Amino acid sequence: MSATASQPETDYFLRKLHSFTGILPVGAFLAEHFWSNSSALVSPDRYNTVSRELQTIPFRLFVEWGAIFLPMLFHGGYGIYIWLHGKSNVSAYPWVGNWLYTAQRYAGLIAFAYIGWHLYTERWLTHGRSTYANVADDMQNPMYLAFFVIGVLASSFHLGVGIWNFLCKWGLAATAKAQQAAGRLGALVGVAFGIVGILIVLSFRFDWHPFSAYLPNK
Repeated sequence: MSATASQPETDYFLRKLHSFTGILPVGAFLAEHFWSNSSALVSPDRYNTVSRELQTIPFRLFVEWGAIFLPMLFHGGYGIYIWLHGKSNVSAYPWVGNWLYTAQRYAGLIAFAYIGWHLYTERWLTHGRSTYANVADDMQNPMYLAFFVIGVLASSFHLGVGIWNFLCKWGLAATAKAQQAAGRLGALVGVAFGIVGILIVLSFRFDWHPFSAYLPNK
């Protein structure tokens, strides 16, 4: 088989892998990250405790690189490749799918930059010892706060549309009715993640803990 003939197969495999890594493990990491950070809605001490627990799991570096960083770099890097080489026909055919394709690409680019910056500031610079006070102090900076809000919303939107794309591309939503249901599921996930993410931001920004009643009485 010639190199030219094998190229479509390679592209097909990489696109499938790109779609899969957007759900597992990148999407799963985003879900876990939102879940663990939501402990800030309980109390600063609870957030610090959860953060310490995550930083002391066995084989943390292997888990981070094997299940988070490398898949994320591939998904983001290949996503940029697709974005640069793909062609959107929104102006000629203003269908919802085309608009979502374009919006998801821009949201993915923003999310990739945001997640990389967030890992650098909260993971590398702090050597994995970021505390509630660190994040809350950063949130007092208006530029940081704005970028955080935009990044959270872009990540949520990208994941929501990605779920719809994944279910359709992998044949899990083959009929028109199933694809509509997949779209509703993706929209639900995107909105839910966006709301939770903004609530977490508000917790850090205003020292707000609406679930403090969950703490045991002393």
